[in-house]
This record gives sequence, C-alpha cells and structure tokens, in this order.
Amino acid sequence: MKLIRVTLWQLPLTSHETYYMAGGKTCDTTSSVIVRLDTDSGVSGWGEVCPIPHYLPAYASGVAPAIAEMAPILLGADPVGPEALMERLNRHLQGHPYAKSALDTALWDITGQVAGLPLYALLGGRQVADMPLYHSITCVAPDEMARMAVDAQQRGMTQFQVKLGADGNWQADVARLTQVREAVGTDALVYGDWNCGSNTLNATRVGRAVSHLDVMLEQPCPTIPECAMVRAACGLPMKLDEAAHNTASLLAGHAAGCMDAVALKLSKFGGLSAMRQARDLCLSLGTRMCIEDTWGSDITTAAVLHLAAATPARGLMNCCDLSHYVGPRLAPDGPTRAKGRIAPPEGVGLGITVDESLLGTPDMVLN
Repeated sequence: MKLIRVTLWQLPLTSHETYYMAGGKTCDTTSSVIVRLDTDSGVSGWGEVCPIPHYLPAYASGVAPAIAEMAPILLGADPVGPEALMERLNRHLQGHPYAKSALDTALWDITGQVAGLPLYALLGGRQVADMPLYHSITCVAPDEMARMAVDAQQRGMTQFQVKLGADGNWQADVARLTQVREAVGTDALVYGDWNCGSNTLNATRVGRAVSHLDVMLEQPCPTIPECAMVRAACGLPMKLDEAAHNTASLLAGHAAGCMDAVALKLSKFGGLSAMRQARDLCLSLGTRMCIEDTWGSDITTAAVLHLAAATPARGLMNCCDLSHYVGPRLAPDGPTRAKGRIAPPEGVGLGITVDESLLGTPDMVLN
C-alpha cells in the first residue's frame, strides 16, 4: 500500500459562544485544517489541526507549506504503522508538530482501517467504557460563570475549568473560583486556568485567597519555574498545559513539583504517535492527564477520545469533546456527550464519516 494523494482544506470553525481568556484574548472563529491521505488501495485517512496563534506558536496558514515540504517523503510511502513514517518526516523537517499532527492522525486512521480495528485497540486496548469530560467556562462576570457551571452540572458535568484573568483583576479571579466552587458543591472538580496570562505575584494572591477551597490551579505563568513558585507559595495542586509539549517538558514539570496534572494536546506533541509516548510517561510518573487538543471538530475529537479510551482510569483525569463547542460538526456520526461522559467511536480507524460537502473546494492537492 502506498500514499498517492494529499488533499487539504481550510475551514472556519465558529464557537457557539465567544470564549474569553486571560490577557484579553478571545476565541470566536478559528481556521481548522482538514487533511485527507489517499492510498492506491482506495483506503483514505483523515486528520485535522486547528491552531490558535495567540495561544501557541502555530497558525493554520502554516500547515499547507509544511505538508508540501514533507510531500516528497509522504507520497509513495507505506502509511501502515505510522511511527515509522513519522520518524522519516521528523528527520526531513524538524519542528512543526502541529502540521505533523494532522498527518499522523490520518496515518493512524488508515492503519486502523487496514487492521479492521478501532484506534483505541491499537493505542493500548479499551481500558474504560467511557471517559469523564470537563466543561470549560469562559471568563466573564463571576456570577454568570457560576450560573454556567450549574447549568452544565444539571446536564451531568462534574469537572469544571474556570477561565481566569480576562480583566486582569486578581480579586475578580478569586470571586470566580469561589462562586463556581460554591455553586457546584464539594463533589465536583474545579480548577482555575490562566492560560499563562498571570504572573507569580497575582497568581499567588489568588491561590492563597482560595487555599481553603478544594480547587486546582492551571498554568498561571508561561514557564515551569514560575508555575513551581506559585505551587510552592500557595500549596494548591497544579495542572500544566502550555508548558507541556514533549517528554522533556513533562520530566521538567515533574521534577519541579508543579505537575499534579497535565494537559496532553494532540497538536502540541505532534500527533497520536508522540502522544502515546507522553501518556505512557505520565502513567509512570503518576501524573493525572487531560487528553485533548487546542481546538477542532469531529476528526480531532475522535482521535483524542480513542487515546483517552486506551488510557487506564488511574491516569485519566478527563478529556474534551471539542466538537461540542464549535460548528460546523464535520461528521454526522461523531460522538456526543451524555451525562458528563463520552465514549469513542466504535468503527474501524477513527470510526467517523466526514461530510465532505461541508469542506468545499480543496486549498491544496498534492499527488
């Protein structure tokens, strides 16, 4: 079997509600890049990456040139067993994990179809029937965030990510965490996320002010040493996100004592091949994981759900159904949440059927 064609589309995804984050950043409409890899046997695999440029050093318009650069290695290659081809791509083009992530997902989709198995069977076997989701709450007024949390809780959600720092007011962040925690009760998991938008002073102020609450803090500052300072100063458990992007950064976060939990994002690590290594390392370190990606629709969501389903429950904190937050949905048979939980697709490969009528004319075709 050989790869004979790469087709790429760029598609806007619109959030169902404007998403406010620290530093005045918003996430309303973003460009998702959809990739299809075709083989000479008629099997095709799908991949997706939806970068947010103000969140991480990646942008949608950079995907096509990177894939074009890798095309001489891709075309004519055997897609089955993705890690072998990804190793060749990494030697050919250093970096650009976000572009490679879409390719890697498509290669795994092909491999699963050829094997006649869902991806979770190839990524560690089915470890859980379904997975807990977290509900992300946009950073607005504290009482409105508490209302959103209760609304989600009534629909079965038990884990809540409280966005902080949009107005630069640390006292308002204290109110956000306090009111959400009080609104959802003591049994729910609550954590406040600055997306690197705070500093050690204000994050420590917030942490100490809510230290009597059962809450966790997420990536208050850009660097691991800064996050470790906040963790030590306030004593609250911490989740890393932006600073975790490869196995070396995971080891650094663990050594610094500020990685009680971590977000493993598909496009930051470069795809399922690299994410599987990161997952196994976190299992060894005893770090709880959120398995997800930056943004995306049904293709990305299916990929992360397969890896999450193949992760032992002892290591999985939660995952995210990104397709729930945006439109359009790209696969009519994509999984949906039910009572705060979600299961991976059951079909072979990714197990979803992409509605190509939504994609329009391709932006790039390589053959």
